[in-house]
Amino acid sequence: MKTVRQLLQVKGDHVCSVSPETTVYAALKVMADNNVGALLVLNQGILAGIFSERDYARKVALRGKSSKDTRVEEIMTEKVDCVSPSQSVHECMGLMTRKHIRHLPVMENNQLAGVISIGDVVKAVISEQEFKIEQLESYITGVPATRDVGV
Repeated sequence: MKTVRQLLQVKGDHVCSVSPETTVYAALKVMADNNVGALLVLNQGILAGIFSERDYARKVALRGKSSKDTRVEEIMTEKVDCVSPSQSVHECMGLMTRKHIRHLPVMENNQLAGVISIGDVVKAVISEQEFKIEQLESYITGVPATRDVGV
């Protein structure tokens, strides 16, 4: 069973973020430029919240606010669920499913170590399942499997 640490070793620890004072418009541009669905909101390097496409749709667009006049801190989600590098990918999938969230910051010793998305988790789970299937097929047919499990 893969851990978040193993997933980050493949994915990397790059985190797209903005400060709380950033306008929603500028944050949306960062999201578009980086092809991501959420940004961590960091206040002097400390996790203050998360800003997602869902926050924009529900708290700006539907309320008739202006994205150029609204700051991220006004609409971000402040209570952020986080995971540790030692947690399993399956635990993360369960948390994401229960909480209806798509992004999880990874914290180690109160420091931001990265962020994972539902896409990362699904990709890792599928890779594990494909590996298990190959191993079972190899066992049944007697032909050695040809790959190692990856993310």
